[in-house]
Parts: sequence; C-alpha cells; structure tokens
Amino acid sequence: MTAATAATCTRTTFDRIISPDSIVIVGASNNKSKPGGSITRNVRSSFTGELYLVNQNGEQIDGKPSYAQIEDLPDGIDLAIIAIPAKGVYQQIQKLSSKNCKTVIVLTAGFGETDEKGKAEEKRLVELAEQEGITLIGPNVVGIVSPNYYGKFAGILPKLKKGSIDVVSASGATIDYVMEQADVRGLRFESVFSCGNSAQVGVEDVVEMLDQHYSENDAKVKIIYMEGVKKPAKLLKHARSLTKKGCILVGIKSGVSEQGSRAAASHTGAMATSDTIVQALFDKAGIIRVRSKYELVEIGCALDALKNRTDIRKVCIITDAGGPAVMLTDELNKCGLTVPPLRESTRRKIAECLPTFASPVNPVDCLPTQTGQQIATIIKVLSEEQEDIDAVAVLTGNSMLSDKWDTYSEIIKAMDESPIPVLPVLSSVSTTQPLLEKFKELGKTYFVDEVKVGTALGQLRNRMRLYEPERELANYDRKRLAQILEGLKGVIPPVTCDQLLDAAGFKRPQSLVIRSIAEIHDLAQDIQWPVVVKVIGPLHKSDVGGVMLDVRTEAALQDAWDKMSNIEGFDGVLVQQMISGTEVILGAKKEEGYGHLVMFGLGGIFTEVLKDSQFALAPLGLDESEGLIRRIRAVKLLEGVRGQKGMSIPLLADYLIRLSRLVCDFPQISEVDFNPVKGQAEGLFVVDCRIIV
Repeated sequence: MTAATAATCTRTTFDRIISPDSIVIVGASNNKSKPGGSITRNVRSSFTGELYLVNQNGEQIDGKPSYAQIEDLPDGIDLAIIAIPAKGVYQQIQKLSSKNCKTVIVLTAGFGETDEKGKAEEKRLVELAEQEGITLIGPNVVGIVSPNYYGKFAGILPKLKKGSIDVVSASGATIDYVMEQADVRGLRFESVFSCGNSAQVGVEDVVEMLDQHYSENDAKVKIIYMEGVKKPAKLLKHARSLTKKGCILVGIKSGVSEQGSRAAASHTGAMATSDTIVQALFDKAGIIRVRSKYELVEIGCALDALKNRTDIRKVCIITDAGGPAVMLTDELNKCGLTVPPLRESTRRKIAECLPTFASPVNPVDCLPTQTGQQIATIIKVLSEEQEDIDAVAVLTGNSMLSDKWDTYSEIIKAMDESPIPVLPVLSSVSTTQPLLEKFKELGKTYFVDEVKVGTALGQLRNRMRLYEPERELANYDRKRLAQILEGLKGVIPPVTCDQLLDAAGFKRPQSLVIRSIAEIHDLAQDIQWPVVVKVIGPLHKSDVGGVMLDVRTEAALQDAWDKMSNIEGFDGVLVQQMISGTEVILGAKKEEGYGHLVMFGLGGIFTEVLKDSQFALAPLGLDESEGLIRRIRAVKLLEGVRGQKGMSIPLLADYLIRLSRLVCDFPQISEVDFNPVKGQAEGLFVVDCRIIV
C-alpha cells in the first residue's frame, strides 16, 4: 500500500467530501459554458490542495496540465468530480476504483430523472459503487460547497461563514433559489450539499454524516429540502440527535398532496395522509417544517439576528410608522408571542429622547423623523432598565428626513453590542439600496417585511420539543399481550379485543357477544341495562344501521337481533353497557419505514367528516400525548362546557401512551381504532375497538 493510499484509508467519507486533500475533475475543460469547464474554474479558484484534471485530449486547462486518462493518476485521491456525458460515467468510476478513489460526485444528468433506460444505468452505477466500496453522490447534482472548496458547477456561489448554516437539498435548483434570496438579505452559509437523484447518498445520509461528525464550532442551523423520504428512521434518529446537541433544523418536504383516496380498513388509516405522516416525522425529529424557500430565508435571518436563540416570547417594537407596528403586533399575538407594556420608569426615559407627539409605549413610535441615535438610546434604556424583553424589532423606512446610514449604522452597532437581540426590518429596499449593500457587506442580515418577522419568531418559539417515551406503565402486561396476539392474523374478534384492552390497562364497558338467537335469554340476565347493541362483521356499523342505542329490555334486544341479522356480513351482535359523555377517537396505523402513526381526535360518527385530529409517531411521552390532545380544535369540549363534565386529559394521555406502547411492542399490529373512547372525568371507556394484525 502506498503512503497516499494509507492516508486515504484513515480519512472518513465525510472528511473526503468536506475537506479533501486532493481532488480530480474528470471531464475538465477550457469551455466555461460546459459543466467540466465551470467546475474546473470554481474548484481552482477556491481549493488549495492537490488538484488533478482529466481531459481526454490531455490539453492544458487554463495553463494547468491535464491527464488524458485516469490510469495516469496517482493512487488515493480523496475526491473525484465527474463531468462527462452519461454513457462514459460507469467506465470512469471503474477506473477511479482501481486507483483507490472511494468518493465520487457525479454532476452528469441523463440517468434516473429521464427514462427507464436512465434508471437502469443509474442502478448499475449504484451496484458498482457498493461493490467497490465507493460513496456515490448524485448523479445529476450541481455539486457541493464547503469552507475548503467550491465544488459546484452551476448557479450562485454563496458567501460562506463558519458556524452559520448547512444546507442539504435533493434539488440543486432549489438550493440556488434559496441562496439567491439569502444573498439579497445578507445570509451566509457554511456548507451546501446537493444530492441530485440520491441514487446512493440522499438527504438522510448527509444528515447522518453531519450528526456523526458534529462539533461545537460547526453550523448550528441545518436547512433541509426533501422531495421524498426514503429512509425515515435514519432521518428521525440523526435529526433528533442534532437537535439534542443544540442544532436547529428547518425543513421542506414537497410532494405531499394526495391524488385520490387511500384504501384503509380504519378511520385512522383513512385520515393518515402522506402529509400527516411527514409532519409527524418532522415533529418527532424536532425539525421546524416550512412550506417555501422564502420561509427558510426568513427563519435563517431571524436565527442570525437572535444568535440562534429560539426562546423568544416578549418583543419590543421600535418603529417610525404606526401601520407596520400594528401588523407585526397582530402577527406576534397570533403566533403566541406578546408585545408587553413597558414600565413607567422605562417609558419616562424613552420619552426624553423622542419628539413631543411620539409614543414611548410598546410599540415605541418615533415618527418619520426617527434617527439612529433615538434607536440606540431606546435599546440602551431597555437594557439598563432590565425590562423583561427577549428581542427588539426595529422597523424603519426612508422618510428622506434624515441620514439613513446614520440609522443603519446604529442598528448594526446595537446588533453587535446589545444584550437584547435586535431584528432590523429595513423596508425601503429601493431608495436605500446602496446602503443595504453596505449593511450586508458588514456581515448583517435584515428583513423587509414586518409580518414575516412575526411569523419566523412564532415558528421558532412554537417548534416541537423533543420528548422521551414513558418507560413504566402500571397495569400493562406485556407477557399476557404476547400470549393473546400469538398466531393471530386479520381482524381480531371482539372477545380477543376485550382481552387485549384488559391486559394493556384500558377501561372498557361491560360487554357480551351473542352469536345465536338462543343465547339471548340466558345472557340477558347478566346485562346492566340500558345497553348499546352493535352488529359484528361490517366495518362502519352506523352506515349499515348496525348500531342501536338505549336498548332497555330483553324484548328490545331480541328486536335488534332480528333487524341486524339481515345486514350483509352479519356475524352476531355485541351488547355493551351504555356510556354517556363526550366521544373521542384513539388510533394507530403502521406506516412502512416510519413505524406507527398514532392519532387522537374528536370521535364518533363524525370522525372523518370533521377531521379534528392530530398525529404523532409512536412511542409517546406524557407531555407529548397531552400536547397532542390539546392541539385539537375541540379541546374545550374535552375540558367541559356549559356545566357539562369534561374528560380527564391526563387519563386520555395515559391511554395514548398505552396505545403507542402496544403497537411498538407488537409491530405486527397494522391498524387500531378505539372509536369512540367515551365518558366523563376519570370514567373513560374504550367503547368500540378494532384491531387488525
């Protein structure tokens, strides 16, 4: 083994991608309008390590000699970037492998994104890479940017800043659109990863690498754009890990609209769309989910100004106009943040630096004559008075009545020196455009719209916390549950459902199963009247007339049997003690790759009509379960209204935890519906249960 080969073996894949000691560009060119020429120019302008160029003609590239073939290269080059036509890529990767180059970025398009032939060729590339122990990024990528080199052949080359933002995207174009918007606002990045077709290495794999190699000096903010979640368990594990390490993850998952209805055997299954599954995954992972590239930039700017704080609740607004301050206040309140009144002593000191008709309350209105010195004084007063303020939003336009750079320079000084984070909203983007460029050159970001500031602060403040699952559950008999479920398949019979509910620690009403008319008289002696009678067999009992309420006598029970025996799929009746109170639904559905999605919502016959439900990935913790319950729109009904008793939310949360433990312990369970769970206060019963194994 050569010295170069030995050195390569000691470096990780992440090292070779982010900070390679050596790079070879296969397809290097003098033609800057071609990928090979563009990538050569960009890498040469930024990379200080050993650079090798391969050009089939062996010509000089911008005065630098090139190699005519890979065979002439030294062994153990860290990273290869391929920019040649698709038909030649496979052979070149073979040759790179023989030279012990184990990390390859394929810029070339014309593979899986085109047609079946392209997909087949892409599959061949992956099989070759895995056979040879090569890490393959792409194909069809714009490249990678790191603090060590610009390995990107098209689009904007972003300004970089250590410790700022990492971007991981399935789409190269989307990366460029985000960075274009970010550049306008002064936002900078640490590294940018384009995964292209993600044939072998996808967004989830890059997140894994960022987690495994994370250090305190790395970027705290990670922006993610995904078009498909191929490895949800991997994303969940490493996004949660990064979040626990203090990182803030913000993501977009596109392609979540539903075309047609999903076939499902339960209410939960029918309501669990791909969008709810992705949302549950992001929530569990601690990823702030947004819908557009603009939101990514807004949150990035907010985190930059806040120095990555997310615990913002109370905001002071300094403005030169009333309207923008009102709109920001409205948005902050809508998002659960406040614009609190200032103390009398604070207002008095602020008033001393303002003109007569200005307002020293919060929002502080300086009028169009607002100056930089006024802004500086107000922020200083807020700090000295130790007002309970988490951030200051400074809203300023260009009235042409003062030197605007004086204002901007004081804002910059406050952003650097104030113990209270300062968020600048600089709305006059036309008349102060040269000043904004200067603002950015000094390393600062800014906002142009006050409402977007409020939205971004709300998204940061309200981001989902990470919860740990409950470990100990009283009256949960895992051994007994395993015995009951052993060998079962399909829809579990009502009697077995009752056994499962008992073993898992759920309350249920008294119930009896009647399979023949001859059983009615004897069983009627043990019934606590009144009862509910439900047909056994059909899925949606109410739809086929398979539910009768308030049955009070044996004769009425006989009549119910006679009517229900004519229903298609009839297999007897279930007789249950009648329970009064509010109805909710608890459910779970297994999603391939994700685990079980747990649902809570308003229950009964209107479950799918009202769709007042929330979802989370199992397993669940107590606070997580209570949060799930309190996020439904009808939570006031559960708490009790107009003298009616409500439902015990802690007990409902306990039921959700038990359900999540059940499906995690026994992953063969595919769908569960407890609909309804019904009752008042602590008297909550699983009235109807459907479990499919």
